[in-house]
Amino acid sequence: MGAIDLSTHPCFDPKARHKHSRIHVPVAPRCNVQCNYCNRKFDCMNESRPGVSSGVLTPRQALEYLKQNTQKVKNLSVVGIAGPGDPMANPDETLETFRLVRQEFPEILLCLATNGLNLPAYLDDLQALQVSHVTVTVNAVDPAIGQNIYAWMRYERRAHKGMEAAEYLLNQQKIAIAGLAERGIIPKINCILMPGVNDHHVSEVAETVAGLGAQVLNVMPLMPVTDTPFHELGAPDDDLVQTTRINASKWLPQMTHCSRCRADAAGLIGQESAYDVLSEIRKFQQMGKDQIPRAELTIESEANTPERPYIAVASREDMLVNLHLGEANRISIFEETDGIGWQLLEHRLTPPAGYGDKRWEVLGSSLADCQALFVASVGQRPVEVLKDYGLPVFKVEGLITDICEAYSKQKSMERYYRNEGHACGIACSGTGAGCG
Repeated sequence: MGAIDLSTHPCFDPKARHKHSRIHVPVAPRCNVQCNYCNRKFDCMNESRPGVSSGVLTPRQALEYLKQNTQKVKNLSVVGIAGPGDPMANPDETLETFRLVRQEFPEILLCLATNGLNLPAYLDDLQALQVSHVTVTVNAVDPAIGQNIYAWMRYERRAHKGMEAAEYLLNQQKIAIAGLAERGIIPKINCILMPGVNDHHVSEVAETVAGLGAQVLNVMPLMPVTDTPFHELGAPDDDLVQTTRINASKWLPQMTHCSRCRADAAGLIGQESAYDVLSEIRKFQQMGKDQIPRAELTIESEANTPERPYIAVASREDMLVNLHLGEANRISIFEETDGIGWQLLEHRLTPPAGYGDKRWEVLGSSLADCQALFVASVGQRPVEVLKDYGLPVFKVEGLITDICEAYSKQKSMERYYRNEGHACGIACSGTGAGCG
């Protein structure tokens, strides 16, 4: 194995940005923190910002995608994972992708961008895989400020909010940054500059993370995103951005060439990814999927599960009901625990598309111990088939734990219901591939 050249990372070294390219592979759909400025999208080709991707790949698909596109992306020096969720909220997918890439491309740089919540548990894994650069987004080092930035966080299998959640996140971030530095992994800090929220606080962030071993600070102006709580804040003006960076530079060197990359960015920083490269992600999504033979699509006996203690949910990150049933490759199963409330029990794979009603019959059988299925959207036919299996389907939106609590206690569900009034495949929120 040859030496890994750390000077070729275009985000960490401004001299490298005009010569060396990067590819982000979108293998991490789930997120464990809901920031008030973020709206993740998994099938978007038109926006250029973090949290957006034209699709999501498995680790094996990501490797094949890289192998095919290394010749199209000139002077490729970095493979990164930056979403569209949080890489360490998807640790299995993230680490497996890095293992495959390291084996195939032993001299390439590996990096990731994370909120840091789950990072401490995987520091040794990243070091073993020779991940050289990690970006941690730290928006506040005062929980009183942080609690206004984050709507919720998920740790220890439950949703947390407010001061408690902000304190826990900050502690995890401090452990992670110090741990990265101790292991020789270069930490960069992203800090979103939000007018009226943390604009007076960024220098304190810089001082704190510098003391932990961070090497670079990237002050990123807020990009107002539709359908987020901070949409109305507006972007900070140039004077505020420059003044903030100058003040923070007392503690850390500033990265000023950030282009706020997509989770599937490819090429030189500041250059839009070639459409043919990004569109291939969707092609590679269809490659190597595990297909269940028709003969194996059997229905289990309902007699084995006469009770229905659980609730099934179509969710991207096990926090919100936010997934079309036809797009779900797994269903999240929640159970109620005394003294704790509703929490995640397990995941169950869904049958693949292409089998018509049989797909939903098998799903109905596999969810025979569930009293309800919550989805963001669904076609009429799955609803009819699943009803025959004693499983009512509800189109809702919101926090899973809140909806499960309301349903199980027979409280009003009106605030959670969605009313779309259309058929799947015509104008629904799914991909248009239908529900068969």
